Amino acid sequence: MRMIYATYNAQYNCIDVNFYEGYILRIDCNKAEDGLNTTPNSQCALNALALDDPLEYARLVLNNEMADWVWAQDNLFTLPYA
Repeated sequence: MRMIYATYNAQYNCIDVNFYEGYILRIDCNKAEDGLNTTPNSQCALNALALDDPLEYARLVLNNEMADWVWAQDNLFTLPYA
């Protein structure tokens, strides 16, 4: 069984993904979010995701799905008028 866990490192503003084998993958949040078109709502959601679920944050970055996730956060509550 492979065990992986992740933590947010506030000192460096990064996600540290720790592997059972002793490896650490460090994802710099500033570089991961560079070039994203965020609103205050989506930026707040990104910050909360990094703190509350850093492994999901890392998954989004590594699968190159961060831009889609940000877009979905901004359009989550916008309903078309009938």
